[in-house]
Amino acid sequence: MPDLTHDTAEDGFHEIQLSGKQLVFLFMATTVASVVIFLCGVLVGRGVAAEAGAEEPMVTEEAAQAPTDAGDSASVEPTQADDLRYHDELQKAGTPKADLSAAEQKPAPEPPPVAQASAPAPAAVDVPTSGRPGTWYLQVGALRSQAAAADLVRQLAAKGYPAYLENPAAGTPLIYRVRVGRYKSRAEAAEVAGQIKKDSQFEAIVGRD
Repeated sequence: MPDLTHDTAEDGFHEIQLSGKQLVFLFMATTVASVVIFLCGVLVGRGVAAEAGAEEPMVTEEAAQAPTDAGDSASVEPTQADDLRYHDELQKAGTPKADLSAAEQKPAPEPPPVAQASAPAPAAVDVPTSGRPGTWYLQVGALRSQAAAADLVRQLAAKGYPAYLENPAAGTPLIYRVRVGRYKSRAEAAEVAGQIKKDSQFEAIVGRD
């Protein structure tokens, strides 16, 4: 009989053992519940603050406008007095309005004139100023410096091209043109232009007299 009682007591006792996954799930559930409780507390606090702000006394429209109107009237009077004093000072100074408008309407300064050649400038030494007989020519450059233009003519002549310097005519801008030629046909002039670009990296423009 005592043995049967001991077995019955052991059957009623159950030991609870949790695995690792169950422990992690229990921890996450506890964390989520804590966050939800915290958010509910924050929402309740905001509602209480909003009700407290709504109970503040409101300023009536008449009370708000009263100091503004007084301030406006006080600011208008000094402004009018200042305008009258400024008008009196202008009359005492005796400065007519016509003189002020004339001073404001001064003509704008004119741009400096472009330098022009009064007479054909003499060509540099050992530099031809005319090309061979023909209709078509090549213009390699247009420079303001006669020395630089003459130097370019010498470079082209050293490579076998019939280069020459064209001086500016009287009454025209002071520009010295470096040309090559002339040639009897446009095709011949275009062929030489390609050779110049290949040899000297200069862009030659085909022209006609």
